Amino acid sequence: MKIFTPLLLLLISIPAYAAEDLKLTLPPTIYAVPGVTLGIYHDNMVLSENSSAYNFEYKCKIGNIEPRRWVIKPTDEDVGSHPIEVLVKDASGRILEKAKSNLRISPRNSEVTKTLRILIVGDSLTHATVYPNELARLLSVPGNPKPIFLGTHKPASALMGVAHEGYGGWTWNNFLTKFDPETPGAPNPRKTKSPFLFPSADGKEGVFDLNRYFLQHCKNQPPDVVLFLLGINDCFGANPENPDAHIKKVLDIADKLLAAFHKAAPDAILGVGLTTPPNSRQSAFSDNYKDKYTRWGWKRIQHRLVQLMIERFSQREKDGIHLVPTELNLDPVDGYPINNGVHPNSIGYSQISASFYGWIKAKF
Repeated sequence: MKIFTPLLLLLISIPAYAAEDLKLTLPPTIYAVPGVTLGIYHDNMVLSENSSAYNFEYKCKIGNIEPRRWVIKPTDEDVGSHPIEVLVKDASGRILEKAKSNLRISPRNSEVTKTLRILIVGDSLTHATVYPNELARLLSVPGNPKPIFLGTHKPASALMGVAHEGYGGWTWNNFLTKFDPETPGAPNPRKTKSPFLFPSADGKEGVFDLNRYFLQHCKNQPPDVVLFLLGINDCFGANPENPDAHIKKVLDIADKLLAAFHKAAPDAILGVGLTTPPNSRQSAFSDNYKDKYTRWGWKRIQHRLVQLMIERFSQREKDGIHLVPTELNLDPVDGYPINNGVHPNSIGYSQISASFYGWIKAKF
């Protein structure tokens, strides 16, 4: 029988640092599965240019402490719900902010043995197909339902059976409205129109029709689960000094797309991934965007976007909407290449897939 150790605490000696409004943010639930590593990275929870200037203390009966994260690779004995509290302190030990969440560790073997029809909707992070491939690998492990990946987009990098609707540069609104009449010989027509829009009678306009999409591309069967990972392109150009109005308009559009899916597939569970954090390196943003966009600018927007997503989509299960904490378990240092501000490397993409996998195991 496993003997739990006392509550784990992390105290890092640091120099004095001027107090900031850290806006410590945690989603209501964090998901994990035995055998799959899950981390909570300090920098992804707080709004600071230098999160290492603070002490992070974790109160939980399981898990381990590392310099930049709290981490766990659960065992079967850890299955269940575990309260977790995070306290952020200054160098003197004064508590600046604290927040709570619930760590839900689901059994290794799913109760659902049927097939699981999965549709992934996203931007360039999905288009890269690294995390969909890794999700397919995780679900191929015995004890899982057999995944069937739906979608019309099958890049060359996709493993056999993996498909999705992920396109570089796309936004929530693109999936609702993007339509240009196709002309013979037009290159890459997928980039000119949403897969969920179909030509009107005269061919000049696009008609949003998920039922037709299911009929033509999903053998007339709606998905069991739809995963969404969007928000970077929607909000990247917002004013970092005051992004709220911009973000709220984007979330209104997201709500519209989610409502359309809930109406067309009322039994489907909609997993909304919280928009992922930036690379820790300003140099990566300099390489990508020169002086137009900075890491700190996007960090402020992304952190506020996550806060407003949690506010908007928490406790929306009656609408089929569930939050997936994809923003926590993504290493902002080792999970990114040195020269890209928002696109992870294989480590980071695997961490995204682990977050989706943990959530799927909690629901099926």
